[in-house]
Amino acid sequence: MDEALHERVREVIASIPAGRVASYGDIAQIAGASTPRLVGRILGEDGHDLPWHRVLRADGTPAPHLVHRQLELLRAEGVLADGQRISMRRYRWRP
Repeated sequence: MDEALHERVREVIASIPAGRVASYGDIAQIAGASTPRLVGRILGEDGHDLPWHRVLRADGTPAPHLVHRQLELLRAEGVLADGQRISMRRYRWRP
């Protein structure tokens, strides 16, 4: 992966405002990445300083291994879940 794409993905994630969420696919499309999996890879390897909790699966569900922490952080920003799913219709960020 080239460094410019890596930085574009990071910039897009960093720009998601509090109280909003985006899907891995949204981020990939905005940044020009070939696949949403690349966004997940970047977050996993280099996302500790980003608002990673604002990135969800397309169906509004968090990563299974982070579900409780992710929903807790989103709730603190006013993003409320229905069970373990966030309404993408209501909270999706549109740049």
